Amino acid sequence: MVAQTTAGSMADMGAKTGGCVTTFLLIMHGLLAVALLGGLTHQAVAVLWPARQTGGFATSYRAVAAARFTNANIVFYVLTFVLGAVIYPPYRIAVRTWIERARLWHISGLFEYKEQALAIGLAMLPFFWLVWRDPKDQATSVARKWTTAILCVIVWYSFIAGHIVNNVRGLFGQ
Repeated sequence: MVAQTTAGSMADMGAKTGGCVTTFLLIMHGLLAVALLGGLTHQAVAVLWPARQTGGFATSYRAVAAARFTNANIVFYVLTFVLGAVIYPPYRIAVRTWIERARLWHISGLFEYKEQALAIGLAMLPFFWLVWRDPKDQATSVARKWTTAILCVIVWYSFIAGHIVNNVRGLFGQ
């Protein structure tokens, strides 16, 4: 009886420790996602609506050198993607099964689309880097705009979908 109680307590402690680590990784994933969201949005605004003059907050926001964001955005994208892949198994077990049992197919579908969109975005990163390698090249200006815009939409959609899923059923919440 004592061995059984001790083993049960150890299992509970292990689950709590794993839950804390997963929660920490989820928070880090969210912080990286916010950094990516900010950088990619700033770059997209700067390339889609370039500032023609200086002055004012909105104009200053658009007047940045968009090419300077490229490498940081790629690093943030890859780090966020990898961290998301690390925390995916606990999500799959703790959250997605609950969502499917609750028959919340539209919520499950949001996350399914998120997975597919992020994989497409990951595959786009080498091209994204290539078109931003020489930002003065007019031959790639349209590709720069659209690639940046598409990645920005993917990241925004993924950020919102992730928060919706997290709000429907927290990772280890009730």
